[in-house]
Amino acid sequence: MPESGPRSEDAVGPSDGLLIEQARRGDHDAYAALVRRYQDVGFRTAFLITRSAPDAEDATQEALVKAYRALGSFRSGAPFRPWLLKIVANEARNRRRAIGRRRDAVSLDGPAGDSRPVRPEPVDPTLAVEDQLVASERRAGLRSALRGLSDDDRQVIALRWFLDLSESEMAAVIGVARGTVKSRLSRAMGRLREQLLEGHPDV
Repeated sequence: MPESGPRSEDAVGPSDGLLIEQARRGDHDAYAALVRRYQDVGFRTAFLITRSAPDAEDATQEALVKAYRALGSFRSGAPFRPWLLKIVANEARNRRRAIGRRRDAVSLDGPAGDSRPVRPEPVDPTLAVEDQLVASERRAGLRSALRGLSDDDRQVIALRWFLDLSESEMAAVIGVARGTVKSRLSRAMGRLREQLLEGHPDV
């Protein structure tokens, strides 16, 4: 499976590498630019782990502070996003363990009261009303099928297909080898297909 997700060379403005070097030299504006670039995907990653918007926000902010302090140990030329998301995931897991909060399901619509969904689903104005209803029913069927999966299966599917993380980024977030990510994702997708065929064959 090809790597996916935004890369520094695709971002508008200076590259991650340039911003990191400037931040290492004490340029706070450079690090602020990195924060703006990655805080949203950081928050959504943390939310998948904590299942709480306030905890995800706190975990993301703390991770960004820790990442700034650790810039001296960042390997020049390495991709920044997987490195940052690993710090975010570790902080989110620590926060979840400390608070002892485990919720039943990963919401694919984003946390209640939060304006940042995992993936926005804009209505296509060119679709007829009937087509929009069919699309809405299919999304509802997909969510219902996902609710029939385990937390681990939902998480790996959400990381790959709703957050568009690459396999290497997923490995950093989950804390396993990339090969393990591939096998987990394959099994999770197989179980999702079974759920869809059983209850939602038209999705």
